[in-house]
Amino acid sequence: MKRVAVLASSRGSNFQAVIDAVQAGVIPAVLAGLITDNPSALAITRAREAGVPVFIVDYASHPSREAYEQALAGVMRAVSADLYVLAGYMRILGAGIVREFHGRILNIHPALLPGFPGLHAQRQALEYGVKVSGCTVHLVDEGVDSGPIIVQACVPVHESDDEDSLAERILAEEHRCLPLAIRLFCEDRLVVEGRRVTVRDAPGTLPRPGGGAGTRPGA
Repeated sequence: MKRVAVLASSRGSNFQAVIDAVQAGVIPAVLAGLITDNPSALAITRAREAGVPVFIVDYASHPSREAYEQALAGVMRAVSADLYVLAGYMRILGAGIVREFHGRILNIHPALLPGFPGLHAQRQALEYGVKVSGCTVHLVDEGVDSGPIIVQACVPVHESDDEDSLAERILAEEHRCLPLAIRLFCEDRLVVEGRRVTVRDAPGTLPRPGGGAGTRPGA
């Protein structure tokens, strides 16, 4: 089975979704570690409760971004994962790390990319007045939220929505999409050709509780 490491900076709800999927056998992988830049992150508690090794690379304890990146890269090498998952990791990875681990880093973003990259994606969506938002799991490249797309899911934007209510509805889809993307990677079912990601022998949809449209890999 492949080794998966997760990078998270705060509460780690997406990390918990990954833990649950691994423990349930949905993701055929071993969780090799949690790597965090925040020694106070709730994700640390989640990792320890699940028996996942914790690696803290405290950004504040390093004199520069370059020093932090060197330390982070060293920890990533030591963990020796097949896949690194950015799940609420609140820093942009440097080009050196992206190149070293090319094709082995996934990110979850709370918007339908390429629309609304970067911070406060839900706020951007509301201010723009879109009627549909969602989330995207993509491979990480040297841009900001610009890598090839693996999985997307849509949610409606209601007239009554504020940033928090929209974020909560999107988060429920994140908890489904991220484990799906990791599973597809671990099963060697992703084929990347330029910007296009196709899935070998993929089901058409991922069923939703109560019926309705599913999550479509690569959609």
